[in-house]
Amino acid sequence: MASPEIHAKCGASNAYRYLACTASPTFEAQFPASTSIYAEEGTLAHSICELFVKTHSDADAMAEELRSLQQHKLYQPEMLTCAKIYCDWIMEKALGYTNPPAIMTEQQVDFSDVVPEGFGTCDCVMIGDDALNIFDYKHGKGVRVDAVGNPQMRLYALGALAKYRPLYGDTIKKVRMTIIQPRISADPSEDEMSVDDLLAWGDRIHPIAVEAFNGPGTFVPGEHCKFCRGKAKCRARANVNTALEDFASCVPMGRVPADEPKDNASRMAMGLQKALTDSEIGQLLTRGQFLVSWYDDLKAYAQQTILDGGEIPGWKVVAGRSVRAFHDTDAAFQTLIKAGYDEAMLYDRKPVSLSELEKRLGKKKFAELLADQIDRPMGKPTLVDESDNREPYNSAAADFGGVNANVYANV
Repeated sequence: MASPEIHAKCGASNAYRYLACTASPTFEAQFPASTSIYAEEGTLAHSICELFVKTHSDADAMAEELRSLQQHKLYQPEMLTCAKIYCDWIMEKALGYTNPPAIMTEQQVDFSDVVPEGFGTCDCVMIGDDALNIFDYKHGKGVRVDAVGNPQMRLYALGALAKYRPLYGDTIKKVRMTIIQPRISADPSEDEMSVDDLLAWGDRIHPIAVEAFNGPGTFVPGEHCKFCRGKAKCRARANVNTALEDFASCVPMGRVPADEPKDNASRMAMGLQKALTDSEIGQLLTRGQFLVSWYDDLKAYAQQTILDGGEIPGWKVVAGRSVRAFHDTDAAFQTLIKAGYDEAMLYDRKPVSLSELEKRLGKKKFAELLADQIDRPMGKPTLVDESDNREPYNSAAADFGGVNANVYANV
Protein backbone atom coordinates (compact mmCIF):
# COMPACT_ATOMS: atom_id res chain seq x y z
CA MET A 1 0.00 0.00 0.00
CA ALA A 2 1.21 3.49 -0.78
CA SER A 3 2.74 5.27 2.19
CA PRO A 4 1.20 8.54 3.39
CA GLU A 5 2.43 11.56 1.45
CA ILE A 6 5.07 13.81 3.00
CA HIS A 7 3.60 17.28 2.77
CA ALA A 8 5.43 20.45 1.79
CA LYS A 9 5.24 23.51 4.03
CA CYS A 10 3.32 25.20 1.22
CA GLY A 11 1.94 22.37 -0.85
CA ALA A 12 -1.12 21.82 -2.98
CA SER A 13 -3.57 20.45 -0.40
CA ASN A 14 -3.23 23.46 1.94
CA ALA A 15 -3.00 26.09 -0.82
CA TYR A 16 -6.59 27.26 -0.30
CA ARG A 17 -5.53 28.25 3.22
CA TYR A 18 -2.13 29.91 2.75
CA LEU A 19 -3.29 31.82 -0.34
CA ALA A 20 -5.98 33.40 1.87
CA CYS A 21 -3.97 33.59 5.12
CA THR A 22 -0.25 33.90 4.42
CA ALA A 23 0.55 33.61 8.15
CA SER A 24 -0.90 30.10 8.44
CA PRO A 25 2.13 27.96 7.37
CA THR A 26 4.49 29.60 9.87
CA PHE A 27 1.88 29.80 12.63
CA GLU A 28 0.66 26.20 12.47
CA ALA A 29 4.23 24.84 12.27
CA GLN A 30 4.42 25.19 16.08
CA PHE A 31 1.61 22.66 16.51
CA PRO A 32 2.23 18.92 16.00
CA ALA A 33 0.79 17.28 12.92
CA SER A 34 -1.71 14.55 13.61
CA THR A 35 -3.46 11.85 11.68
CA SER A 36 -6.86 10.23 12.02
CA ILE A 37 -8.64 7.04 11.12
CA TYR A 38 -10.30 8.95 8.28
CA ALA A 39 -6.92 9.90 6.81
CA GLU A 40 -5.78 6.27 7.05
CA GLU A 41 -8.97 5.11 5.35
CA GLY A 42 -8.35 7.65 2.60
CA THR A 43 -4.81 6.35 2.05
CA LEU A 44 -6.10 2.78 1.72
CA ALA A 45 -8.92 3.85 -0.64
CA HIS A 46 -6.40 5.73 -2.80
CA SER A 47 -4.25 2.60 -3.05
CA ILE A 48 -7.23 0.56 -4.25
CA CYS A 49 -8.15 3.25 -6.78
CA GLU A 50 -4.58 3.28 -8.09
CA LEU A 51 -4.64 -0.52 -8.40
CA PHE A 52 -7.90 -0.46 -10.38
CA VAL A 53 -6.50 2.01 -12.91
CA LYS A 54 -3.10 0.31 -13.26
CA THR A 55 -4.56 -3.20 -13.69
CA HIS A 56 -7.91 -2.47 -15.34
CA SER A 57 -7.04 -4.79 -18.23
CA ASP A 58 -5.37 -7.50 -16.11
CA ALA A 59 -7.90 -9.12 -13.79
CA ASP A 60 -5.42 -11.67 -12.40
CA ALA A 61 -2.88 -9.02 -11.40
CA MET A 62 -5.63 -6.93 -9.83
CA ALA A 63 -7.03 -9.87 -7.82
CA GLU A 64 -3.63 -10.86 -6.46
CA GLU A 65 -2.72 -7.40 -5.14
CA LEU A 66 -6.29 -6.65 -4.05
CA ARG A 67 -6.26 -9.63 -1.70
CA SER A 68 -3.39 -8.03 0.18
CA LEU A 69 -5.14 -4.65 0.46
CA GLN A 70 -8.33 -6.33 1.68
CA GLN A 71 -6.46 -7.65 4.70
CA HIS A 72 -6.02 -4.12 6.02
CA LYS A 73 -7.92 -3.50 9.27
CA LEU A 74 -9.69 -0.48 7.78
CA TYR A 75 -10.78 -2.15 4.55
CA GLN A 76 -14.47 -1.78 3.69
CA PRO A 77 -16.31 -3.32 0.70
CA GLU A 78 -17.52 0.17 -0.20
CA MET A 79 -13.95 1.00 -1.22
CA LEU A 80 -14.25 -1.40 -4.16
CA THR A 81 -17.41 0.32 -5.35
CA CYS A 82 -15.73 3.73 -5.11
CA ALA A 83 -12.60 2.50 -6.90
CA LYS A 84 -14.70 1.08 -9.74
CA ILE A 85 -16.52 4.42 -10.17
CA TYR A 86 -13.17 6.22 -10.18
CA CYS A 87 -11.59 3.82 -12.69
CA ASP A 88 -14.67 3.70 -14.95
CA TRP A 89 -14.72 7.50 -15.17
CA ILE A 90 -11.06 7.67 -16.18
CA MET A 91 -11.43 4.87 -18.75
CA GLU A 92 -14.53 6.53 -20.18
CA LYS A 93 -12.56 9.74 -20.65
CA ALA A 94 -9.72 7.81 -22.30
CA LEU A 95 -12.13 6.35 -24.87
CA GLY A 96 -13.02 9.86 -26.01
CA TYR A 97 -9.57 10.51 -27.50
CA THR A 98 -8.64 10.16 -31.14
CA ASN A 99 -5.62 8.05 -30.15
CA PRO A 100 -5.11 6.16 -26.85
CA PRO A 101 -3.86 8.74 -24.32
CA ALA A 102 -0.97 8.24 -21.91
CA ILE A 103 -2.23 7.43 -18.39
CA MET A 104 0.04 7.74 -15.34
CA THR A 105 -0.93 7.12 -11.70
CA GLU A 106 0.51 8.54 -8.48
CA GLN A 107 2.74 11.05 -10.19
CA GLN A 108 5.08 13.19 -8.10
CA VAL A 109 5.02 16.74 -9.43
CA ASP A 110 7.07 19.82 -8.62
CA PHE A 111 5.61 23.34 -8.83
CA SER A 112 8.41 25.09 -6.93
CA ASP A 113 8.74 27.71 -9.67
CA VAL A 114 5.38 29.04 -8.43
CA VAL A 115 5.37 28.01 -4.75
CA PRO A 116 8.77 27.77 -3.01
CA GLU A 117 9.66 24.09 -2.41
CA GLY A 118 6.19 23.17 -3.61
CA PHE A 119 5.50 19.56 -4.56
CA GLY A 120 2.69 17.02 -4.43
CA THR A 121 1.26 13.81 -5.84
CA CYS A 122 -1.31 13.63 -8.64
CA ASP A 123 -3.60 10.61 -8.33
CA CYS A 124 -3.81 10.28 -12.10
CA VAL A 125 -2.50 12.20 -15.10
CA MET A 126 -3.82 11.67 -18.62
CA ILE A 127 -2.33 13.29 -21.73
CA GLY A 128 -3.85 13.01 -25.16
CA ASP A 129 -4.67 15.15 -28.20
CA ASP A 130 -4.20 18.74 -26.97
CA ALA A 131 -5.23 18.22 -23.33
CA LEU A 132 -3.57 17.53 -20.00
CA ASN A 133 -6.02 15.89 -17.55
CA ILE A 134 -5.58 15.83 -13.78
CA PHE A 135 -7.78 13.42 -11.78
CA ASP A 136 -8.03 13.58 -8.00
CA TYR A 137 -9.89 11.07 -5.83
CA LYS A 138 -11.54 12.23 -2.60
CA HIS A 139 -12.75 9.56 -0.17
CA GLY A 140 -14.39 11.95 2.30
CA LYS A 141 -18.15 12.18 2.49
CA GLY A 142 -18.56 15.18 4.77
CA VAL A 143 -18.02 18.10 2.38
CA ARG A 144 -18.18 18.10 -1.41
CA VAL A 145 -14.96 19.46 -2.93
CA ASP A 146 -15.42 21.55 -6.07
CA ALA A 147 -12.85 21.47 -8.88
CA VAL A 148 -13.82 24.91 -10.22
CA GLY A 149 -11.19 27.43 -9.17
CA ASN A 150 -9.58 24.84 -6.89
CA PRO A 151 -5.96 25.90 -6.11
CA GLN A 152 -4.89 22.36 -5.25
CA MET A 153 -5.91 21.10 -8.68
CA ARG A 154 -4.32 24.08 -10.42
CA LEU A 155 -1.00 23.56 -8.64
CA TYR A 156 -1.07 19.87 -9.57
CA ALA A 157 -1.72 20.94 -13.16
CA LEU A 158 1.20 23.39 -13.10
CA GLY A 159 3.47 20.68 -11.72
CA ALA A 160 2.32 18.13 -14.31
CA LEU A 161 2.72 20.71 -17.08
CA ALA A 162 6.31 21.40 -15.97
CA LYS A 163 7.01 17.66 -15.89
CA TYR A 164 5.52 16.63 -19.22
CA ARG A 165 5.76 19.73 -21.40
CA PRO A 166 9.39 18.92 -22.32
CA LEU A 167 8.04 15.68 -23.84
CA TYR A 168 4.87 17.01 -25.43
CA GLY A 169 5.93 20.56 -26.22
CA ASP A 170 3.27 23.06 -27.26
CA THR A 171 0.81 20.32 -28.24
CA ILE A 172 -0.79 20.73 -24.79
CA LYS A 173 -3.19 23.65 -25.19
CA LYS A 174 -5.66 23.12 -22.35
CA VAL A 175 -5.91 21.59 -18.90
CA ARG A 176 -8.87 19.67 -17.48
CA MET A 177 -9.14 19.08 -13.74
CA THR A 178 -11.53 16.50 -12.29
CA ILE A 179 -12.37 15.65 -8.68
CA ILE A 180 -14.08 12.30 -8.20
CA GLN A 181 -15.81 11.95 -4.83
CA PRO A 182 -18.13 8.93 -5.20
CA ARG A 183 -19.27 8.76 -1.56
CA ILE A 184 -20.97 12.13 -2.04
CA SER A 185 -21.93 12.17 -5.71
CA ALA A 186 -21.70 9.90 -8.73
CA ASP A 187 -21.07 13.02 -10.82
CA PRO A 188 -17.48 14.32 -10.66
CA SER A 189 -16.69 18.02 -10.43
CA GLU A 190 -14.77 19.35 -13.45
CA ASP A 191 -12.97 22.50 -14.48
CA GLU A 192 -11.11 23.45 -17.65
CA MET A 193 -8.80 26.29 -18.62
CA SER A 194 -6.23 27.09 -21.27
CA VAL A 195 -2.54 26.58 -20.55
CA ASP A 196 -2.01 30.34 -20.93
CA ASP A 197 -4.68 31.09 -18.30
CA LEU A 198 -3.20 28.50 -15.94
CA LEU A 199 0.29 29.99 -16.26
CA ALA A 200 -1.11 33.49 -15.72
CA TRP A 201 -2.83 32.29 -12.54
CA GLY A 202 0.49 30.87 -11.36
CA ASP A 203 2.15 34.24 -11.94
CA ARG A 204 -0.57 35.99 -9.91
CA ILE A 205 -0.30 33.76 -6.86
CA HIS A 206 3.51 33.53 -6.88
CA PRO A 207 4.16 36.59 -4.67
CA ILE A 208 1.43 35.47 -2.25
CA ALA A 209 2.98 32.00 -2.00
CA VAL A 210 6.44 33.48 -1.44
CA GLU A 211 5.09 35.61 1.43
CA ALA A 212 3.40 32.53 2.93
CA PHE A 213 6.58 30.46 2.66
CA ASN A 214 8.93 33.09 4.07
CA GLY A 215 6.61 34.25 6.84
CA PRO A 216 5.52 35.69 9.11
CA GLY A 217 2.69 36.65 6.73
CA THR A 218 -0.67 38.23 7.42
CA PHE A 219 -3.46 36.62 9.45
CA VAL A 220 -6.80 36.54 7.63
CA PRO A 221 -9.38 34.37 9.47
CA GLY A 222 -12.21 32.79 7.48
CA GLU A 223 -13.73 29.51 6.34
CA HIS A 224 -10.25 28.29 5.37
CA CYS A 225 -9.38 28.01 9.10
CA LYS A 226 -11.29 24.73 9.38
CA PHE A 227 -8.31 22.38 8.99
CA CYS A 228 -5.57 24.66 10.35
CA ARG A 229 -3.68 23.00 13.21
CA GLY A 230 -3.57 26.30 15.09
CA LYS A 231 -7.23 27.26 14.68
CA ALA A 232 -8.09 26.99 18.39
CA LYS A 233 -5.16 29.16 19.53
CA CYS A 234 -5.20 31.78 16.78
CA ARG A 235 -5.52 35.23 18.34
CA ALA A 236 -6.55 36.82 15.03
CA ARG A 237 -9.47 34.42 14.78
CA ALA A 238 -10.43 35.18 18.38
CA ASN A 239 -10.32 38.91 17.70
CA VAL A 240 -12.63 38.57 14.69
CA ASN A 241 -15.11 36.42 16.57
CA THR A 242 -15.26 38.71 19.58
CA ALA A 243 -15.26 42.02 17.68
CA LEU A 244 -18.95 42.86 18.00
CA GLU A 245 -18.46 46.26 19.65
CA ASP A 246 -19.76 48.05 16.57
CA PHE A 247 -23.18 46.53 17.30
CA ALA A 248 -23.11 47.32 21.02
CA SER A 249 -25.12 50.50 20.68
CA CYS A 250 -27.98 48.75 18.95
CA VAL A 251 -28.24 45.54 20.98
CA PRO A 252 -30.33 46.18 24.11
CA MET A 253 -29.36 44.15 27.18
CA GLY A 254 -32.18 42.47 29.08
CA ARG A 255 -35.90 42.77 28.40
CA VAL A 256 -37.30 45.81 26.61
CA PRO A 257 -40.15 47.35 28.65
CA ALA A 258 -43.56 46.86 27.06
CA ASP A 259 -44.26 50.61 26.92
CA GLU A 260 -41.14 51.45 24.94
CA PRO A 261 -41.85 52.60 21.37
CA LYS A 262 -40.99 50.02 18.72
CA ASP A 263 -40.06 52.33 15.82
CA ASN A 264 -36.48 53.55 15.62
CA ALA A 265 -37.32 57.24 15.16
CA SER A 266 -39.32 57.42 18.42
CA ARG A 267 -36.76 55.37 20.29
CA MET A 268 -33.85 57.57 19.17
CA ALA A 269 -35.85 60.72 20.08
CA MET A 270 -36.16 59.35 23.63
CA GLY A 271 -32.44 58.52 23.77
CA LEU A 272 -33.12 54.79 23.61
CA GLN A 273 -31.17 52.19 21.65
CA LYS A 274 -32.47 51.55 18.17
CA ALA A 275 -33.52 48.08 17.05
CA LEU A 276 -31.31 46.04 14.76
CA THR A 277 -31.96 46.57 11.08
CA ASP A 278 -32.43 43.60 8.75
CA SER A 279 -29.08 44.47 7.20
CA GLU A 280 -27.40 44.24 10.62
CA ILE A 281 -29.17 40.95 11.28
CA GLY A 282 -27.65 39.63 8.05
CA GLN A 283 -24.17 40.75 9.12
CA LEU A 284 -24.55 39.16 12.56
CA LEU A 285 -25.74 35.89 11.03
CA THR A 286 -22.64 35.81 8.85
CA ARG A 287 -20.40 36.45 11.83
CA GLY A 288 -22.32 34.01 13.98
CA GLN A 289 -21.74 31.00 11.76
CA PHE A 290 -17.98 31.43 12.19
CA LEU A 291 -18.43 32.13 15.91
CA VAL A 292 -20.11 28.75 16.44
CA SER A 293 -17.36 26.79 14.66
CA TRP A 294 -14.69 28.78 16.53
CA TYR A 295 -16.31 28.01 19.89
CA ASP A 296 -16.50 24.31 18.99
CA ASP A 297 -12.78 24.37 18.14
CA LEU A 298 -12.02 25.98 21.52
CA LYS A 299 -14.00 23.25 23.32
CA ALA A 300 -12.27 20.46 21.41
CA TYR A 301 -8.84 21.92 22.18
CA ALA A 302 -9.64 22.45 25.86
CA GLN A 303 -11.00 18.92 26.32
CA GLN A 304 -7.98 17.30 24.68
CA THR A 305 -5.59 19.49 26.70
CA ILE A 306 -7.22 18.36 29.97
CA LEU A 307 -7.27 14.72 28.89
CA ASP A 308 -3.57 15.01 28.10
CA GLY A 309 -2.90 16.17 31.70
CA GLY A 310 -3.03 19.93 31.20
CA GLU A 311 -5.33 22.51 32.77
CA ILE A 312 -7.82 25.01 31.41
CA PRO A 313 -8.74 27.35 34.30
CA GLY A 314 -12.44 27.16 35.16
CA TRP A 315 -13.10 23.99 33.17
CA LYS A 316 -12.96 20.23 33.69
CA VAL A 317 -13.80 17.05 31.80
CA VAL A 318 -16.45 14.70 33.17
CA ALA A 319 -17.96 11.42 32.01
CA GLY A 320 -20.84 11.99 29.63
CA ARG A 321 -24.17 10.20 29.61
CA SER A 322 -23.81 6.50 28.90
CA VAL A 323 -26.33 4.06 27.44
CA ARG A 324 -26.92 0.65 28.98
CA ALA A 325 -26.25 -2.37 26.77
CA PHE A 326 -26.07 -6.15 27.11
CA HIS A 327 -22.51 -7.38 26.89
CA ASP A 328 -23.94 -10.45 25.11
CA THR A 329 -27.40 -9.84 23.60
CA ASP A 330 -27.88 -13.44 22.42
CA ALA A 331 -27.14 -14.81 25.90
CA ALA A 332 -29.51 -12.31 27.50
CA PHE A 333 -32.33 -13.25 25.10
CA GLN A 334 -31.75 -16.95 25.73
CA THR A 335 -32.16 -16.28 29.45
CA LEU A 336 -35.55 -14.66 28.81
CA ILE A 337 -36.70 -17.45 26.49
CA LYS A 338 -35.76 -20.10 29.06
CA ALA A 339 -37.70 -18.10 31.64
CA GLY A 340 -40.82 -18.57 29.50
CA TYR A 341 -40.99 -15.29 27.59
CA ASP A 342 -42.17 -15.40 23.98
CA GLU A 343 -39.34 -14.80 21.50
CA ALA A 344 -41.65 -12.54 19.46
CA MET A 345 -41.54 -9.88 22.18
CA LEU A 346 -37.77 -9.63 21.81
CA TYR A 347 -37.67 -8.39 18.21
CA ASP A 348 -39.30 -5.63 16.19
CA ARG A 349 -40.19 -6.29 12.57
CA LYS A 350 -39.85 -3.15 10.50
CA PRO A 351 -39.19 -2.38 6.83
CA VAL A 352 -35.69 -1.36 5.76
CA SER A 353 -35.23 2.28 4.79
CA LEU A 354 -35.62 3.45 1.20
CA SER A 355 -31.89 4.18 0.98
CA GLU A 356 -30.94 0.75 2.28
CA LEU A 357 -33.34 -0.94 -0.16
CA GLU A 358 -31.81 1.04 -3.06
CA LYS A 359 -28.36 -0.11 -1.95
CA ARG A 360 -29.47 -3.76 -1.86
CA LEU A 361 -31.24 -3.69 -5.22
CA GLY A 362 -28.82 -1.41 -7.02
CA LYS A 363 -29.80 2.04 -8.32
CA LYS A 364 -30.77 0.84 -11.79
CA LYS A 365 -33.10 -1.97 -10.68
CA PHE A 366 -34.48 0.18 -7.87
CA ALA A 367 -35.43 2.95 -10.31
CA GLU A 368 -36.82 0.47 -12.83
CA LEU A 369 -39.20 -1.13 -10.33
CA LEU A 370 -40.07 1.65 -7.90
CA ALA A 371 -39.47 5.10 -9.42
CA ASP A 372 -43.20 5.83 -9.83
CA GLN A 373 -43.96 4.85 -6.23
CA ILE A 374 -41.66 7.34 -4.53
CA ASP A 375 -42.64 10.73 -3.16
CA ARG A 376 -40.11 13.38 -2.24
CA PRO A 377 -41.72 16.04 -0.02
CA MET A 378 -40.17 19.46 0.11
CA GLY A 379 -37.71 19.70 2.99
CA LYS A 380 -38.26 21.90 6.02
CA PRO A 381 -37.26 25.56 5.59
CA THR A 382 -33.59 26.05 6.43
CA LEU A 383 -31.76 29.37 6.65
CA VAL A 384 -28.52 29.46 4.63
CA ASP A 385 -26.30 32.21 3.26
CA GLU A 386 -26.90 33.45 -0.28
CA SER A 387 -23.92 31.55 -1.73
CA ASP A 388 -25.89 28.29 -1.36
CA ASN A 389 -26.89 27.08 -4.84
CA ARG A 390 -30.30 25.68 -3.86
CA GLU A 391 -33.49 27.41 -4.97
CA PRO A 392 -35.22 29.66 -2.40
CA TYR A 393 -37.89 27.94 -0.31
CA ASN A 394 -41.34 27.95 -1.91
CA SER A 395 -43.95 27.91 0.84
CA ALA A 396 -46.79 27.54 -1.68
CA ALA A 397 -45.24 24.38 -3.14
CA ALA A 398 -44.69 23.01 0.36
CA ASP A 399 -48.41 23.35 1.10
CA PHE A 400 -49.14 20.70 -1.54
CA GLY A 401 -47.20 18.09 0.47
CA GLY A 402 -45.32 15.28 -1.24
CA VAL A 403 -44.49 15.28 -4.92
CA ASN A 404 -43.43 12.44 -7.14
CA ALA A 405 -39.70 11.79 -7.00
CA ASN A 406 -39.43 12.02 -10.77
CA VAL A 407 -40.30 15.71 -10.59
CA TYR A 408 -37.24 16.35 -8.45
CA ALA A 409 -34.98 13.75 -10.02
CA ASN A 410 -32.35 16.36 -10.83
CA VAL A 411 -32.55 18.40 -7.64
